[in-house]
Amino acid sequence: MSPELLVDVSAGIAVLTLNRPAQQNAVTPAMAAELSAALARCDAEDAIRAVVLTGTPPAFCAGADLSNRVGDVSATIEPPPWRVRKPVIAAVNGHAVGIGLALALQCDLRYMARDAVYGLNQVRRGVLADGYAHWTLPRLVGMANAADIMLTGRTFDGDEAKAMGLANGCLPAGEVVPTALAIAHDIANGSAPLPVALSKRLLWEGLGMSPTVVGQLEGDLNEHVAKSIDGGEAMAAFRDRRQPNWTGSISEEWPAWDSKGESERPSLD
Repeated sequence: MSPELLVDVSAGIAVLTLNRPAQQNAVTPAMAAELSAALARCDAEDAIRAVVLTGTPPAFCAGADLSNRVGDVSATIEPPPWRVRKPVIAAVNGHAVGIGLALALQCDLRYMARDAVYGLNQVRRGVLADGYAHWTLPRLVGMANAADIMLTGRTFDGDEAKAMGLANGCLPAGEVVPTALAIAHDIANGSAPLPVALSKRLLWEGLGMSPTVVGQLEGDLNEHVAKSIDGGEAMAAFRDRRQPNWTGSISEEWPAWDSKGESERPSLD
């Protein structure tokens, strides 16, 4: 039997592929567990610089597999993609509804197939959308669009996803994965890993902070990065007029922040 999640790591990029094509990659408890383990690995291994999450065609993920009612199926993966300290790019190369769309919403970037069907249709089945959808969706598309999607349970296509700001790009299905991989390689080859990881964390958590706290964190984080391995390399590359060779370690150089006296400022470790 084929694994329900395919994991391929090459040239600093981890490609995680939901792999139940006959069931349009509907999520089972086993698949959710495998995805959690794979994301934990991506977070921990410095050699992995970016992650692409996709599905074996013809779909990205058609939601939860309810056929056997074996165990609870949830889009609450641990760690969720937004907590992984590497950019996670959703290559949504086909239909994504329910849990499938919720997973994509947890990623940092989303490239979506133009002709696919998308939606959070749980209210039409007598339940609420989960997988942090009530937290991620309003941040991406605003309250009005989020209410429209979640209260009606309606579906929409890639063009509408792009127009409302949910998709970073809307493409023919066959171009989605190559585009996501190109972005992943650009990040892996061009951007310093520790600043990328810290910027990602601050982007996700900064919306709940005041401008004053965000500004203070930006200053503190830049002081930390300046003392890191790649901080020194950045200065040397600038001085020598060459491209930098990033060798820093997220796992070893991640800051331990003391939040005492700052109730609004969360720990970033």
